[in-house]
Amino acid sequence: MDKSILNYEDLLEMLDHFLREPKEFWENFYMDRNKEIPFFKVKGPDENLVEYFKKGLAPKRVLELGCGPGRNAVYMAKQGCKVDALDIAENAIEWAKERAMEEEVDINFHYLSLFDFDFKLHSYDFIYDCGLFHHLAPHRRLTYLEIIKKALKKDGYFGIVCFNTDGALGTSDWEVYKECSLKRGIGYTEKRLKEVFANDFKIINFRKMKKITQPDDLFGEDFLWVSLMKRF
Repeated sequence: MDKSILNYEDLLEMLDHFLREPKEFWENFYMDRNKEIPFFKVKGPDENLVEYFKKGLAPKRVLELGCGPGRNAVYMAKQGCKVDALDIAENAIEWAKERAMEEEVDINFHYLSLFDFDFKLHSYDFIYDCGLFHHLAPHRRLTYLEIIKKALKKDGYFGIVCFNTDGALGTSDWEVYKECSLKRGIGYTEKRLKEVFANDFKIINFRKMKKITQPDDLFGEDFLWVSLMKRF
């Protein structure tokens, strides 16, 4: 591609070309539903998400980022939430729609990137991300944060599930571009992850996800961080 860099978006698009094309990767990832992927085998929601609701989180309108097969979107819809759920992979959205039909819940699924999602400003009480952020290129991180801040209501909540470094995934931002690869995803130390959100969110809860032995009604793996935050 021979294109001049004339604005910030041009710069982001240029940096995108150093890394894998996400749509193709995730379409292939979700093509085989029988793969030995931990969350492929579980229909139920994340253990931390259930904890948040049991402790009083009661959003009316929710946005889920990278919804995958729809485990968490289905759960939140069952709690009475109006849910918009996004994923860049059509294969994931089709799987999620099937599960929503099986559970007889109404969810607004959107087959597109977060960066292409058209939303009403400050319209969501809760935004939940289980697994998108740690697959996000570092140069897209600032835009990701701006979208969340614009989409959330004042005092709205944000929940995240993200790789920690227990799985030896502690790739630095600089290494991503030196090696032109996100590898299996970016693992964050507690300090590094908190730094990303510290200026805009109050951290209510931060811990490792609880390991849930399968089969079970909930999902949980201890190589993940979980955090609930509140927008300033």
